[in-house]
Amino acid sequence: MKSIKKQKIIISVTNDLVTDKRVHETAVSLIKFGYEVLLVGRKLKNSLPVNRDYKTKRFNLPFNKGFLFYACYNIRLFLFLIFAKADIFLANDLDTLPANFLASKIRKKKLVYDSHEYFTEVPELVNRPRVKRIWEKIEEFILPKIKHSYTVCNSIADIYNKKYGIDMKVVRNIPVCEFVKKQTVLSLPEEIKNRKIILYQGAVNIGRGIEPTIKAMQYVENAVFLIIGNGDIFRDIKKLVQNLNLTNKVFFTGKIPFADLYAYTKKADIGISLEENIGLNYYYALPNKLFDYIRANLPVLASPLPEIKNIVETYDIGCFIENHKPEHIAEKINFMLTSPEKMQTWKENLKKASAELCRENEEKILKDILLNL
Repeated sequence: MKSIKKQKIIISVTNDLVTDKRVHETAVSLIKFGYEVLLVGRKLKNSLPVNRDYKTKRFNLPFNKGFLFYACYNIRLFLFLIFAKADIFLANDLDTLPANFLASKIRKKKLVYDSHEYFTEVPELVNRPRVKRIWEKIEEFILPKIKHSYTVCNSIADIYNKKYGIDMKVVRNIPVCEFVKKQTVLSLPEEIKNRKIILYQGAVNIGRGIEPTIKAMQYVENAVFLIIGNGDIFRDIKKLVQNLNLTNKVFFTGKIPFADLYAYTKKADIGISLEENIGLNYYYALPNKLFDYIRANLPVLASPLPEIKNIVETYDIGCFIENHKPEHIAEKINFMLTSPEKMQTWKENLKKASAELCRENEEKILKDILLNL
């Protein structure tokens, strides 16, 4: 009896694959559904190795940012997709969509689009109207032609559905409920021991509330601010820490593979998600780190933006800031750290939230999308 051939899906992203947890969990789900997966990204000079249970490929490119990078990546990806063996193309975010869309049309392959954010409203584009308009034109041309798509939250899905008359689904960035907790050896500085930890994990980019939290640490005692990740403003915030003489209160780990991240998250006392309202993408953000904090039983200090507020308020797992003034953020942090009864209540509620917010429920939506291709 002949075995049934597995369908092959090529997933493409513009990052180096190391810390993109959403894409990894998508790949794992697809394997569970019976697909063969190849994940394609790019390789940087300082990229860590990737070791996955599925195939990966990373392009070496001559440019790493700006127009030349996006043009070069899409040309390279298009040429790869044209000749690669695959049944389905899965494009992640607008910056991989041109190559996927064109290749799918030429090769008559099925195309699925995963929008990780409201791309044309990211802070990096808000103050660059010409560049923003180029991406808007690309979006306006391709999105109405996409039959199968999903995004991270209801607010963004509603915008796209009304704007382009499509039926974009929602698959949130929720981790699996049952997973093996890897025995990770933590490499934390000695100065952190026996001190409370306020944690930020994720992209170190503008508008994430990182700078005001660093300044807030001037008014917080017996605690440290641990920043896990890298990004556009990494050098700037390291200089800020030095200028404010806070090197004994603010610490950096750089990028950490997501397989190791849970061990670090569990060590913290408070997780922050202080996105600023600087564009609709952040306004409607529902970040990965929020669900990672929940899984690690970590009370949250958050911005009262719609999607974040809905989760934190529904489950009562933390409190909100009213503004981004450093003194106010410090006041909220100090309140949380000196309120043991409140912290215990939040931790009990986090257990319930963790039990209900499972990747397994999100997988059903992804599976339905694939079954209807």
